[in-house]
Amino acid sequence: MKNESNDAQIRQLIDSWVTALRAKDIDELMSHYARDILLFDLAPPLEYRGADAYRKNWEEWLPTFRGPVGYEIRDLSITTGDDVAFSHSLNRISGVRTNGEETDVWMRATIGFRKINGKWIVTHEHFSVPFDMEPPYNASLSLKP
Repeated sequence: MKNESNDAQIRQLIDSWVTALRAKDIDELMSHYARDILLFDLAPPLEYRGADAYRKNWEEWLPTFRGPVGYEIRDLSITTGDDVAFSHSLNRISGVRTNGEETDVWMRATIGFRKINGKWIVTHEHFSVPFDMEPPYNASLSLKP
């Protein structure tokens, strides 16, 4: 049975996260994560364990954009239970970097959520891009939905 209240709460969390990312508001971004979050992000390392490690990533990466960061979510699907949920979507990040280069990349996103003390939080994120299956195994950064 679909829990529309939980779905709406998850959508609100995602919308708030996107707003914070666009504004480069690290404190607001971090407010959505569990302290013990496990993340598989696009950039190295292979994994981030804990909110403190991931905060450092945001602190280093967000200042590499001039002005706000462009972020779009497409084909968002949310599945919720009473206290566990997940979402998947195609996400686009865009903007001009401080070195003048433009970024425009679509990626796949899968996010895990838990409801703790009545509040949904992100407990796992996995972002990825496809790559060519033949050497030299280049990332397929030009793909678009």
